[in-house]
Amino acid sequence: MLSFTGSLKVFVALDPIDMRKGFEGLHAAVSEKLKADVRSGALFAFTNKKRTRLKIIYWDKTGLWLMTKRLEKGTFCWPRSVEPQAARISLAPEAFALLTDGIDMHAATMRPWYQRD
Repeated sequence: MLSFTGSLKVFVALDPIDMRKGFEGLHAAVSEKLKADVRSGALFAFTNKKRTRLKIIYWDKTGLWLMTKRLEKGTFCWPRSVEPQAARISLAPEAFALLTDGIDMHAATMRPWYQRD
């Protein structure tokens, strides 16, 4: 289980991205599309068009982490921006944890795929 708490900065890309991208492709996407520095210590999250996959890139001062999650069914409830031209939004670590755990933040309900034993 991953824990997203504390002073961690989380940025979510609003537009979907090609999930075939790896370290270099996501590093470039953070720089070019999100206008941010991947080495800032923030966590950057991306999804695909169907909202069934999630990729996270994170710099921990020793190297880059690349984390991936693929849902077996259902979709992530991806946030929206109130600014029409925004490429990213900032989420509190707790809100990002809700997103990855299957909580629909718009309706405050669990997504259909979410199950916990």
